[in-house]
Amino acid sequence: MSTSGKELLIGLVSISDRASAGAYKDEGIPSLKEWFSQALASPWRMESRLIPDEQALIETALVALVDRLGCHLVLTTGGTGPARRDITPEATLAVADRVMPGFGEQMRRISLEFVPTAILSRQVAVIRKQALIINLPGQPKSIRETLEGLKDAQGKTLVPGIFAAVPYCIDLIGGPYIETHENVIKAFRPKSAIRPKPVA
Repeated sequence: MSTSGKELLIGLVSISDRASAGAYKDEGIPSLKEWFSQALASPWRMESRLIPDEQALIETALVALVDRLGCHLVLTTGGTGPARRDITPEATLAVADRVMPGFGEQMRRISLEFVPTAILSRQVAVIRKQALIINLPGQPKSIRETLEGLKDAQGKTLVPGIFAAVPYCIDLIGGPYIETHENVIKAFRPKSAIRPKPVA
């Protein structure tokens, strides 16, 4: 079946005890919605969840987004540090079919350009069924940096952001073909995997 015209379904899960209780406004989901509206050139829609740092609730949300709603990409924000309540990576690994360690490695590499405490981050990425699940940082600035990577004053990429690899990963696990606005993030694919743009 062709996936060229298929809509990308993105699940967003913001994990925070205080934000889910209404103590302060969640910033993770709004910043991700804004980023995707600028970055994606293909059709997409999203489902979002705001939940506390409870492993069972996180696992339930991830399973529902992938198994019941059919998300192709699920992004979490928050809960990836060393604090006792930070259990997002454990919940993500608990629902995984396969682990994709390169995403976490690259996010820490990017963040280390800014803060030495990036080594305390425990973000992971996994595949469950037809979906790629990635743990992102909790702060909007860090979310954008890890997705886009580092650029110089002329816009040249110095360190690739993780989203450059996401479209091809989703190709490989049977999801829709994703195109991006290259001024925000350029998706990388081998030449053999690039599809010609449709004639208008």
